[in-house]
Amino acid sequence: MIALHPSLRYNLTNMSRPSTIAIDGPVAVGKSTIGRMLAQRLGYRYVDTGMMYRALTWKAIRLNIDLEDEERLSRLAESTSIDLAPLDKVLVDGDDITSGIRDPDVERGVSLVAKVAGVREALVEQQQALAQGGKIVMAGRDIGTTVLPHSELKVYLCASFEERARRRYLELVERGEAADYQAVLTDLKRRDEIDSERAVSPLQPAQDARLVDTDGLNVEQVLVEILGILGEG
Repeated sequence: MIALHPSLRYNLTNMSRPSTIAIDGPVAVGKSTIGRMLAQRLGYRYVDTGMMYRALTWKAIRLNIDLEDEERLSRLAESTSIDLAPLDKVLVDGDDITSGIRDPDVERGVSLVAKVAGVREALVEQQQALAQGGKIVMAGRDIGTTVLPHSELKVYLCASFEERARRRYLELVERGEAADYQAVLTDLKRRDEIDSERAVSPLQPAQDARLVDTDGLNVEQVLVEILGILGEG
């Protein structure tokens, strides 16, 4: 558990809940699960920006676009409509492609697509538009630093490579997919390297982010940590 200084807690007697909450962190750290639970608890909308990059990757693969072709990927991002509908549905140009965003090919390729400057520019614009109405929890890898830099609350989740690989491995097994722990660990480190070293919006905590180490914590305990930051724990 992390100890929070009283100055880092929200005093809801003096101020309202934050209009926007940014949750960042590396792959398999629990951003989606925690973000969704937090949004439900607060009655906010939840947006998983990773689903948008997966959706574009899915479309690029279906169109046989080389995932190293940054110019074509950028044009594709500019011309593609991506909508995150209720019940975790993902729509691309009006078509429900939810079942395809976890395809192994998408899993392997999404970090390559997400590092393209033109892709990020196009999708960040869409993400910022989604947040304009407020009451939103948005999760991703550059929310607090790039997408919502003025968010009132920024949380950066972290965990060890081994813990994150274990979680992803169990997730794959639960979905009935063939999985190998060492292969999952290797791929996770590869994706972290791509995400952290990309030229545009690299994965890193915002300077004013609250760091929450999720090693050894279950999702309910992590949620309690964040609610504690909000003064609702």
